Amino acid sequence: MKLTDRLYKIASFVSEGKRVADIGTDHGYIPVYLLNKGTIPFAILADINKGPLENARKEVRHNGLEAKTELRLGSGIEVLEKGEVDEIIIAGMGGALIADILEAKEEVAQSAEKLILQPMQAQEELRKYLLNNGYEIMEEVLENEDFRIYEIMTARYTGKNNTPSDEIYYEVGEKLLNNKNELFTEFVEKKIRTNKAILEKFEGIDNENIRKRREEVESKIEKLEKML
Repeated sequence: MKLTDRLYKIASFVSEGKRVADIGTDHGYIPVYLLNKGTIPFAILADINKGPLENARKEVRHNGLEAKTELRLGSGIEVLEKGEVDEIIIAGMGGALIADILEAKEEVAQSAEKLILQPMQAQEELRKYLLNNGYEIMEEVLENEDFRIYEIMTARYTGKNNTPSDEIYYEVGEKLLNNKNELFTEFVEKKIRTNKAILEKFEGIDNENIRKRREEVESKIEKLEKML
């Protein structure tokens, strides 16, 4: 099985020999790939919808992995019990939804050795939730696929809040800044363009709310430009 670049990068964060849960598994490509490679001994494949879970079941059967998997229908990590798995993958959902999933069954999220998260949007909301609710973001990377840059992060619960020195680091994770790769410049430049487009919409409008908002956006652009 050949994974897409995004899925391969997510899979690369799974530690060898660990029991894994893939939440929102869809076709089950990541756990099937890891099981076939022998990276992991066991996986729980979960999805809230019957259709994707049946797709995953077919993939499991096709690869003869029934003995090494469990498939569960349900919402988020509510299908898991504390200690059942070592690492949890939650990928391909919005950042706010991922935060809600972690919040819904805290004892499971907090007991995991590693959370591997790939939010599709609202990444800043997910970072804010993690850093203000006792989680440490251990690593962050960017991955390009189909002309889109994806943000992938790993986290673990420590019980200690890690509020950043500036709110800009909710939008651009400090781990991304500290470990720049070839996509970082493109990633930040796109954010700058987006914020400049917002400024253009304010042209010709002058009231207290707009002035305040303009100052906020200008400050954000300045901080982003300093990252390059």
